[in-house]
Amino acid sequence: MKHEAKFNREQQQQLAAQEQTQQQTAREFATAEELLRYDADQITTPPAVGVRLAQSAAGLNPPRRSWWQRLFNH
Repeated sequence: MKHEAKFNREQQQQLAAQEQTQQQTAREFATAEELLRYDADQITTPPAVGVRLAQSAAGLNPPRRSWWQRLFNH
């Protein structure tokens, strides 16, 4: 009787592992950018990292406009 209960627990664990594996289906992305966007959506950035990034970027100059933007928007 105890052997059957142990066997059932092991079967349940194996089934749970199989279900988890099946849920992790393979995804295909057309471009690397799609992959990065998907990955970014799956990961939450800790607030401390955002604060440090904002502090380090505060002293940077804005990017220079391209030559054609300066030519046509002058």
